[in-house]
Amino acid sequence: MTLELRKIGIIGAGQMGSGIAHVCAAAGMDVILCDLTEEKLQAGLATVNGTMARMIERKQLTDADRKAALSRIRPTIEYVDLADCDLVIEAATENEAIKRKIFQQLCTYLKPEGLLATNSSSISITRLASATDRPEKFIGIHFMNPVPRMQLVELIRGIATEDQTFDAAKALIVRLGKTSTVSEDFPAFIVNRILLPMINEAIYTLYEGVGSVDAIDTAMKLGANHPMGPLQLADFIGLDTCLSVMQVLHEGLADSKYRPCPLLVKYVEAGWLGRKTQRGFYDYRSGTPIPTR
Repeated sequence: MTLELRKIGIIGAGQMGSGIAHVCAAAGMDVILCDLTEEKLQAGLATVNGTMARMIERKQLTDADRKAALSRIRPTIEYVDLADCDLVIEAATENEAIKRKIFQQLCTYLKPEGLLATNSSSISITRLASATDRPEKFIGIHFMNPVPRMQLVELIRGIATEDQTFDAAKALIVRLGKTSTVSEDFPAFIVNRILLPMINEAIYTLYEGVGSVDAIDTAMKLGANHPMGPLQLADFIGLDTCLSVMQVLHEGLADSKYRPCPLLVKYVEAGWLGRKTQRGFYDYRSGTPIPTR
């Protein structure tokens, strides 16, 4: 018998966490959205509201649906408020030490039968599960960005993940109207194992002077029929996230082909992280993206 997940906790109200809160609330589930500050929570709720408003404009949602969904999301800065959640999904920054600390603190509050998941895009599920008191109830549920629009969710079992946990996660994805694909617990799973080295190679192509930002993105959009160029996509993902995934691949698979491009490292060191900081491979400060190289 598959566990029914009625109440979902989400840790992190950023781009991913707010997106997961959006789709869970829209599917009729109660959501507890947790972050460190009231400001971060309000920003996350504003993102959900803004996305839903655009969906209303496109006739994909009614205003009554928007109000009902928003009423199901309860913000909090306290882990204790997640105590009676059937599943808690961690969607914090892509940093293993931070994630492990969250799980260690969170587990003291969760009900014994509560399931745990991470939205990590690259880190070992088995290793993260070992930081909890319930590795058999732990799973990777990797949503794609932006969550409300992207159809795919990767499910990744750790070495200890029980069938009941996997089945409950799989049923949740169906309820959200999305499609799941199952990945083995290898660094970066399926999508990022293929996508991020491509982005990294595009950055090397820029670094070595093979083409400009505009030339590389135009080439891949019109030559490979990609909806957006790899450098534009890197800015959208966040260059810090791109770098952390490449580091996980490089360390986890010990292959020089995954070495992060020095130019990517330089941009991250400069704090040019893409759209979220208004500068990356493009400068967004004027409102019109202008290539920075």
